[in-house]
Amino acid sequence: MPVDDVTNTTNNDDAPEQTPAPNLRVVEYALLLKPRVMSLVVFTAWTGMMMAPGSIDFPTGVIAIICIAVAAGASGAINMWYDRDIDIIMKRTQHRPLPAGRLEPLEALGFGVFLSVASVSIMAIFVNIAAAGWLMTTIVYYVFIYTIWLKRRTPQNIVIGGAAGAFPPMIGWIAVTGGVEPNAWILFLIIFLWTPPHTWALALFRSGDYEAAGVPMMPVVVGHHKTAVQMLLYTLVLIPVTLLPTLLGISGRAYMTAAIVLGIGLLRHAIIVLKDDDAKKARSMFLFSILYLFMIFVFLLVDKGLMMWLPEYFS
Repeated sequence: MPVDDVTNTTNNDDAPEQTPAPNLRVVEYALLLKPRVMSLVVFTAWTGMMMAPGSIDFPTGVIAIICIAVAAGASGAINMWYDRDIDIIMKRTQHRPLPAGRLEPLEALGFGVFLSVASVSIMAIFVNIAAAGWLMTTIVYYVFIYTIWLKRRTPQNIVIGGAAGAFPPMIGWIAVTGGVEPNAWILFLIIFLWTPPHTWALALFRSGDYEAAGVPMMPVVVGHHKTAVQMLLYTLVLIPVTLLPTLLGISGRAYMTAAIVLGIGLLRHAIIVLKDDDAKKARSMFLFSILYLFMIFVFLLVDKGLMMWLPEYFS
């Protein structure tokens, strides 16, 4: 039972019903936005904006980033509304605002829909129509294709649905250029290929949760070994894709060196998970994969700075 459902054993039938304090409700609404996920979305979107050719004025750039963050949060709120029945079963999610009873389902749904419409509209008015269109596509993809259609139907849910999490750096890029360019798809591919091994690592050490909730995550359907094999295969494809920014001339040697070192680290974790079905090994890979993606995008920015301040670095 969630801690929020524990009641006092004394007789309080005559006590007035407690109404959550306004400041606590603000916290609950903030939790609907999945702030940890949002932070990674914001960072990758900002990286896409910085990597794009051309420039964007500071106020417009801030508006674009805020819209991307709000749209990600809106998708998370709608996801929590739809998944509230399985969230109450899973230990990892049962203390979220809806399964814990701290917010009503219609509050979450209304909040998510309002933020979705607001973020797309503001992006269209103050940034550009193309970025707004892709932002709307991201919300629709995450809510309808991943959450409603795929998540409970196929072990490939995160492979297909993972595209939603790969769109933010593209949207940041489009906010600057006004259109999709080939190099923007490289940033998309990096996150798209990173998502399966990252998420399946989580699913390996949380497989009991997913099994109890009836979610057909890969480890639940095919077991540890076959999942680990697929994680390794995705990692082997991901590593050369992360080298494309240097091979295509949008990043330099510092980024390539970092991508190789980080890739070796991720590959090492994937091999360990394949050889050892200890849940702690999968958890270690999950945590490392977060650091991996963060550092990949950090070094993209490092090379961008070197390009600006030391042009001879690329000569």
